[in-house]
Amino acid sequence: MLKIDSVVKFYKKGGLFSKERQQVLKNVSFECKNGECLGIIGESGSGKSTLGRLIVGIEKPDHGTVLFEGKNVRDNRVRLGAISAVFQDYKSSINPFFTIEEAIMEPLNGQKKSQKEKQNKVDTLLHQVGLDPTYKKKYPHELSGGEVQRVCIARAISTEPKCILLDEAISSLDISVQIQVLNLLKELKKVYNISYIFITHDIQAAAFICDRVIIFRNGQIEENVYIEQLKDVQSEYAKKLLEMLITF
Repeated sequence: MLKIDSVVKFYKKGGLFSKERQQVLKNVSFECKNGECLGIIGESGSGKSTLGRLIVGIEKPDHGTVLFEGKNVRDNRVRLGAISAVFQDYKSSINPFFTIEEAIMEPLNGQKKSQKEKQNKVDTLLHQVGLDPTYKKKYPHELSGGEVQRVCIARAISTEPKCILLDEAISSLDISVQIQVLNLLKELKKVYNISYIFITHDIQAAAFICDRVIIFRNGQIEENVYIEQLKDVQSEYAKKLLEMLITF
């Protein structure tokens, strides 16, 4: 379904007029299957969030392609309604001047549905993420961090996408709220058969929700392994990283 093929990404290094470039992603290739939850684990600066931005079409690779169902994600028509994202900074993910209803309804505005149908959809989505209809008229600043992230998830699934990128989507939340959100994501995956790209530094969270993980190092894939085989990783780096993340 989602295919990353020989992706390379550089960023300019130094000042405005500098010609020096730093390679952030180095010939990255992998696939995410329909309905799969694929984890991407790595240390800070490993390139995993850059990869996430390429997957959702925010940035473009210098070489290689990111394909969704055989079509380039740089084409907005390919992504529209089919690929969504939930980011770490939930506070800046929603317009603070929008009510919760307006925020969730925003991705639906391009669909040929009546206002009543959209409002009913918002009610359904709020129920699915564990929030009651009274939240519709509230504003983001009136909600807790966990509640705002639930709203972000409701908005992400509003178009019933086939794939959602989750970039450190639970790392800013309290542990108890993280568990609630992870359970919510697992339930929604069953309902909608969504594929997740789960970018995280939290190995326990990845083990809980993912089917398979890619271990990232310096912009390259160090290891690609199914969760049940995680303890059998081969490279020394992967072993040390997993030990470090488990004890962190």
